[in-house]
Amino acid sequence: MRGHWGRGVGLNAAAAAAYLAVLCAGDCASAESIHEALVQAYQNNPQLNAQRAQVRATDEGVPQALSGYRPKLSVSASAEVEELQQKSLSSTTHTISESKGLIYPYSLSATASQTLFNGFQTGNKVRAAESQISSAREGLRVLEQTILLNAATVYMDMLRDSAIVEVQRSNVNVLTETLKQTQDRFNAGEVTRTDVAQAEAQLAAGRFQLLTAESNLNTTRSNYRRVIGQDPGKLSPGSPVDRFAPRTLGLAVDEGLQENPNVTAAMYGIDVAYLQLKINEGALYPTIVVSGTAQKTWNSSLSTIEQTQYSGTATFTMPIYQGGSEYSLIRQSKETLTQQRLVLEQTRDQIRQAIVQAWGQVQATKAQIESAQAQVRSSETALNGVREEARVGQRTTLDVLNAQQALVNARVSLVTAQHDRVVASYNLLSAVGRLSPEILGLPTPIYDPRVHYYQVRDSWAGMRTPDGK
Repeated sequence: MRGHWGRGVGLNAAAAAAYLAVLCAGDCASAESIHEALVQAYQNNPQLNAQRAQVRATDEGVPQALSGYRPKLSVSASAEVEELQQKSLSSTTHTISESKGLIYPYSLSATASQTLFNGFQTGNKVRAAESQISSAREGLRVLEQTILLNAATVYMDMLRDSAIVEVQRSNVNVLTETLKQTQDRFNAGEVTRTDVAQAEAQLAAGRFQLLTAESNLNTTRSNYRRVIGQDPGKLSPGSPVDRFAPRTLGLAVDEGLQENPNVTAAMYGIDVAYLQLKINEGALYPTIVVSGTAQKTWNSSLSTIEQTQYSGTATFTMPIYQGGSEYSLIRQSKETLTQQRLVLEQTRDQIRQAIVQAWGQVQATKAQIESAQAQVRSSETALNGVREEARVGQRTTLDVLNAQQALVNARVSLVTAQHDRVVASYNLLSAVGRLSPEILGLPTPIYDPRVHYYQVRDSWAGMRTPDGK
């Protein structure tokens, strides 16, 4: 039976390379790289594009606040119809005369007003709006990192699950051959019906594992389409991005506590809360408004054909008591400011924990790959030895099947460790705040939210957006 076991070893050697071959599926040069997948997600992910639109909407808060510095103009027109009955006493004849008729008065007026002082509320509203925009931009950075991390993860999920399917498919092929060999040996009287049953059971288990792997791959393929925006094709191997990470854990923590967009967003949140407090305090200050009106009226009476009026007004208003709502708002703003400061501390604690955890995962996955590689080598050696021992009758069919399953498990562990190694490196960059297309060097135009901001900041009028909508 030397020939039978020899065929088994040959098939097993082919299985050993199967999970490596699937990474390029025959042509690495034409395969999609992980950077290309990240570019697709960065450009086309609908959640990310929706967040960019939200930031553009937030930009409009500044011209809205700046409107407090600008004059307000209005025009009005009116037209009436009146019936007049008028009696008058003549000063010379001392007689009473009576007149009666319809008049059609109409008027046109224009009013301009300008706020000179409102307790610094306008200036604080502008600064608050700018801080809100900065916070929104940091929120966009958070989502960009999340999308890029999800894209890298699902890319590696595809590689892992595709490789596992190949490993399990190769395992089924080997088990099918093993069952055939066992049947031949049973027919020759070398083994019992129990050996055949064991081979059949192991083949059934292998087929179940293959079906499970294929189901997982289909799920991952759907997730890939959702995150990346297109169906996966040929994928080239992914590699860790450790070169972009800080060299030591201490440097990573220090940088993350300052540069992580979650932290900077919380910082801007404090600025917004402080400025909102100042806006509410401005309600206790006086306001000064000047206004002017020009009005022209025609046919205001039977004897008046045309009349023109000009007026100017300066109004000084000093609030004394407004029912206490302004004081409540001030107290509320102080508590909100305290809350935002505590949120910053909480965010920094979370970022510190995330960086330490991600750093540990990177170090652990390095060791896991070395262990998995050693496990594969040892399992291959053990399987070959068990096959040779079974050939001379020192091992049973069950021993061979167990050794084969151990090798399959080792290969799955290696594929999983390789996946985890790359994902952990991207996760560390995200925790530090470095997972961006600029740092990764992605070949794509970088979305700059400042462009839209400067397009609308000083706009006095107009309903069309900068993109023509």
